[in-house]
Amino acid sequence: MKEREAKLEAPPGFELPELGRPGDGFSAEPQAARRLRTTYYDTADLRLARWGASLRYRPGEGWTVKLPEGEDGALLVRAEHTFPGDGNRPPAEARALIRPFVRTAALAPSVRMRTLRRPVELRDPSGSRLAELVDDDVQVLDGRRIQARFRELEVELDDSADAGLLSEVVDRLVKAGAVADQPTPKYLRALGGRERVLGPEVVQPEVGPDASVEELLRYDLASGTLRLFRHEAGVRTGEDPEAVHQARVATRRIRSTLRTFSKLLDEEWTDRLRDDLKWLANLLGEVRDTDVLLERFSDHLGELPATDAKAGRRLLARLSEERDQARRRLLGAMGQEKYAELLEDLVEAAAAPALLPGADRPAAEVTPPLVRKPWRRLRKEVRQAGDNPADEQLHQIRIRAKRARYAAEAVEPVFGKPAEDFADAVSDIQSVLGDHQDAVVGEAWLREAAGGTRRDTALVAGMLIAAERAAAADTRDRWRSVWKAANRKKLRAWLG
Repeated sequence: MKEREAKLEAPPGFELPELGRPGDGFSAEPQAARRLRTTYYDTADLRLARWGASLRYRPGEGWTVKLPEGEDGALLVRAEHTFPGDGNRPPAEARALIRPFVRTAALAPSVRMRTLRRPVELRDPSGSRLAELVDDDVQVLDGRRIQARFRELEVELDDSADAGLLSEVVDRLVKAGAVADQPTPKYLRALGGRERVLGPEVVQPEVGPDASVEELLRYDLASGTLRLFRHEAGVRTGEDPEAVHQARVATRRIRSTLRTFSKLLDEEWTDRLRDDLKWLANLLGEVRDTDVLLERFSDHLGELPATDAKAGRRLLARLSEERDQARRRLLGAMGQEKYAELLEDLVEAAAAPALLPGADRPAAEVTPPLVRKPWRRLRKEVRQAGDNPADEQLHQIRIRAKRARYAAEAVEPVFGKPAEDFADAVSDIQSVLGDHQDAVVGEAWLREAAGGTRRDTALVAGMLIAAERAAAADTRDRWRSVWKAANRKKLRAWLG
């Protein structure tokens, strides 16, 4: 579930203000106090803390993984996942969710604490719970000795509650003397800033027009790595197909950057990392491609009569099973040591890529030829395609466009809007031809699936094939005009 909460510090002598007064629109009902014992787990170098994640065990509650999803004003938004189990070993499902942060390192107890919790439930006039306010007196333990203590107030909204309630309660608490500072999870407060001394594992350096090749490369590799890590849990849980899409884009972007800057990187190091990324990208691609087809076919079925749509759902069931099989292969691969080692390599690459001499030169001088190369290959592919290119030729043009776009996006921090405009124009080519390829792949899948099926199902497959062929024809009509818009000299003047 999504955890939406605000955290405040309660100074010595703080007393909770009266809540649930007439006119507040909610009631405040104190609950029985509870005593909690909590053990947090992390690596020796605090990798979970440095990513803003946590893994904890509480007797009676089991294991909880919290993954960061950002902040919204006073709200600290985190994804919370709970798992049953005893305190001997974290469950496999919990370890899987934190694997990108832990990778090849070992987990061990890092912080132990005990908490006296005084909860107050906030309810609407009908009695439905809106939020919970907890007043926690926390003791951080070193063996039996109290190492540190702090008092924390936490307001957590239920799913149905409006964020305005949180602002109202927080304002009331602040007026009573509570301190609303940067939202900080208990685990990080208990560490006392040790994770800040170590710093984030992946850092994007500040880059601008004067950046060196090394700074630009580190920035781009860090960007792709962060993108993959942020969507990794979503890939595992399968709750949002967009997570698979973003993870796939991340792997492709990193591979493209390694290709673009290959002359400035150690060849053996680059080839190994690109091969491993291709392995992951292909697995992600199998899932993503079926997601795309499911969405396309569902849209087509929505335009058919109900009787035909019912038969069409048998096609979707078959495609869904193919997706499930692809997802099982992906998750199996993500459980391998090879995957953990790849993530380790990406973290190291973002911090210290295997550069050759000359990477300290200004990127503005070095990179234009690196972007011109994929662009020229794209233009050559278009010329060779002729007036009526085959589907495979259009697919190759799309691949070339994607590489030219990614190369331009990699140098945007140095060249700014000219590179951005160029990348946007080339992206339009990729988008149109991507729709064309999806239609071609969709038709091929339907033709194969129609064989040996029931008559009514085959009939619906034929209707969907017609829809896909119409979509492919539409993109064929449009792609030349999009290419003409991208092939303007002023768009690439910055390349020299």
